[in-house]
Amino acid sequence: MDGPVSQQDLVSLFLYLRRFLKETILSFIGLTVILYLFSPHILAFIQRHFHQRLVFFGVLEPILALLKLSSIGTLVLLAPWLLWHVSQGLKGTFGLSRRSSLGFMIAALLLFYGGATFCFFVTLPFGINFLLGYQSSHLRPIIAVSNFVDFVGLFIFGFGLIFELPVFMTLLCRLRICSYKTFERYRRYAILIIAIVAAVLTPTPDMFNMALMGVPLYILFEAGIIVSRLASPPHLS
Repeated sequence: MDGPVSQQDLVSLFLYLRRFLKETILSFIGLTVILYLFSPHILAFIQRHFHQRLVFFGVLEPILALLKLSSIGTLVLLAPWLLWHVSQGLKGTFGLSRRSSLGFMIAALLLFYGGATFCFFVTLPFGINFLLGYQSSHLRPIIAVSNFVDFVGLFIFGFGLIFELPVFMTLLCRLRICSYKTFERYRRYAILIIAIVAAVLTPTPDMFNMALMGVPLYILFEAGIIVSRLASPPHLS
């Protein structure tokens, strides 16, 4: 990045984003329709993975639940394509090198899918088992398919986004909005925010499940500081 962003660069970015938005909407609709054809099999796999039997309470609820599931799956599958276009927009507007923009895309992909996978195989199984542990001979759970899809989809996608923390931190430093020293200076506040986010986003309030998200987030925060320092211009290091 050689200098401040000009008005012409911002106009170019706006035009690029407008075209990108149109392509995204069309791709989202088309892929959602395709995934809808396979959504019953996807839902059956998720049910087996979490050992759940689901019910529905309305005529349209199964259809809407499968549409939600297809939409969530579309967002997950479109992540590489979306991040590629974002990296190209950053390269053209803010003067990032081809190597930097490619590194941004690869790191963002690995962290997004890593967070989603971690949630699906580690956090959610523990959380669901804990929550369903309150059942007894007089209290049995009846889980609606729509609520279950919302619950699982929200946490998987949320974890994927939260794990992008190092990329976001590095990008802020590359754009000279702040420096890695800013993150070091406010580390204690970052720890507090991470604890709050872990308490809000984890499916259960116990310390074990909070630690399953809070500890990886803090590690990612420290990794973000290291990468931000390495990616900072020499005069800001």
